[in-house]
Amino acid sequence: MSDVDGQSAIFLSYAHADKARAQRLAAALEQAGYTVWWDALIEGGSRFTQSIDEALERADAVIVLWSRSAVDSDWVRDEASIARDRRRLVPVSLDGCTPPLGFRQYQTINFAHERGRAQAAEFQSVLRAVEVAINQAPAKPGPVSDAPLSRRMALALAGGATVAAIGGVATWRGDLLSGGRTEGSLAVLGFKNLSGDPSQDYLSAGLTEQVRTALSRVPALKVLAATSSEAGKSAGGPKEIAGKLGVENLLDGSIQRLGERVRVAVTLTDGRTGFAKWSQSLDRQLTDIFAFQSEIARLVAGAMSVQMATDEPVTGGTRNVRAYEEYLKGRALYLAAKDEASDRQAMAHYEVALGADPNFALAHAALSRVLASLAASRADSSELKGLYDRAIDEANKAVQIAPKLAEGQLALGYALFSGRLDMKAARPAYDKAAKFGAGDADILLLYGLFVVRLRRFVEARDTIGRALALDPLNPRTWRAAGMIDLYSGRPREAVPRLDRALALNPSMSNAHALKGYALILLGQWDEARKALDREPTPMFRLAGLAILAGKIADPALAQSSFDELVAEEGDAALYQQAQVLAQSGRSSEALDRLERARIVGDAGLTALATDPFMAPLAKEPRYRALVRSIGFA
Repeated sequence: MSDVDGQSAIFLSYAHADKARAQRLAAALEQAGYTVWWDALIEGGSRFTQSIDEALERADAVIVLWSRSAVDSDWVRDEASIARDRRRLVPVSLDGCTPPLGFRQYQTINFAHERGRAQAAEFQSVLRAVEVAINQAPAKPGPVSDAPLSRRMALALAGGATVAAIGGVATWRGDLLSGGRTEGSLAVLGFKNLSGDPSQDYLSAGLTEQVRTALSRVPALKVLAATSSEAGKSAGGPKEIAGKLGVENLLDGSIQRLGERVRVAVTLTDGRTGFAKWSQSLDRQLTDIFAFQSEIARLVAGAMSVQMATDEPVTGGTRNVRAYEEYLKGRALYLAAKDEASDRQAMAHYEVALGADPNFALAHAALSRVLASLAASRADSSELKGLYDRAIDEANKAVQIAPKLAEGQLALGYALFSGRLDMKAARPAYDKAAKFGAGDADILLLYGLFVVRLRRFVEARDTIGRALALDPLNPRTWRAAGMIDLYSGRPREAVPRLDRALALNPSMSNAHALKGYALILLGQWDEARKALDREPTPMFRLAGLAILAGKIADPALAQSSFDELVAEEGDAALYQQAQVLAQSGRSSEALDRLERARIVGDAGLTALATDPFMAPLAKEPRYRALVRSIGFA
């Protein structure tokens, strides 16, 4: 956006408590030759939010004034999120507070020592950052002199201590999704199995993932997640793979088992040139595998001239060869996500692993996840309580053995939330998982889905944005992003994210249905019907069709879809039945279903407080009591 004279326009985002400082900074920027938009400029009688939205979308750069008040403002967070996604963000600190999650990776301009001179380094940093954001200098720069600014302007340009001087405003997420390459970015490609025995593939796959996990603990590295890394392997040579994945570096290797010893060769490749930067071969006993992966991570970090956060081996491991092998076999089956039989076979491998080493925390966490997954998607109502009780027990064992194991904390939070429907009990575990697994896309994904249920919408969108940056080729991550938009009241934004998920995996469960739900909310009936007809999971398809039929006045379709939902799914779909009844105006029957769902432990209730299809029940005392009982309020 430029004004009529060709000047670049800057949007100023701030909290109401900081209005005086915003006004003074606006004056300084105008003196430098920029047009500055802030909400004091809204014309009398104009629609407030529409004016802000239009100015924000058209701005050439967005300066966000972080302060303690701004961090608590949903408006500022939303505006900052849009600026970040458009790669127009220029962050400034007014009082030295830490920016919220999703913005801490950006270096922030420090105004702590500004003394009111136009040539001051801090103000010049703002101007340089704006130039980077808009890729141009101001059209009409004002005169710059050594004369002091006014006292009022000096106050505007002064603030508390902050993070650091300005660096760059290009982001990890933006660079990945736009084809750029972020400094310190790395994709770990699957290690090759050189044993000649395909049954040993689990060993190379397991080592790949454990090395990836160890490297993700290094704050200076941006480590691409497994799904996206593997998706890029077919792109061609190293330069083509790195270009497709948007990373600077590639790590690949091979593993060969020789009895109880393993030989691993690893190579770090420069993605811009295609030439190797560093390579190493190591021989170790299989019993040293968890220390081995940390050693590889340390060597890679050294080759990339970054500092390891810790030299300790990845927490939660084992030195028992049989336990480790059984864990890897179970993990390979679980990640394949084929069917109930493969999940139960994975569970059996985890149980054998724990029989060999009862203190193997990763195996306890993995067993908890598969038990909870079976309960959530494949078990009938009579099995739910037993499966969830076991899942909670296994997760508790994992965190007791290894309190800083992110997978253990995540398993505990998921089992408590989905199994006990206890939001308050689950929250500390989820928060710890997010802390200990900050570089893990899967943990970020599940944390984002958790906090959106808490109505922490901006944080949920920030979190899934970080997950997308680490795993941009994973359909599960895009589906979660669409779900978060849907639950945040943004169905229009949900549709393209779900389209992206389906482009990556056209047959994935629930994505077509979620798109159909969003289109229903947008009133696009024909497109909603097409999406719902493509949904492979009957529970979600039938619920959506029944709701849609009510909107388009097709009572025959509504009744047949609802009857089929009840007949085929029974108590496993109590929540979906309640959605249909709520949308058809049968509130009392909907509440009956929800209360029964609470008794049997239907995990669908985890969406109760943010589900747009439950909106007709919002004022009902029984609904409010149910929401409180789960811990949403």
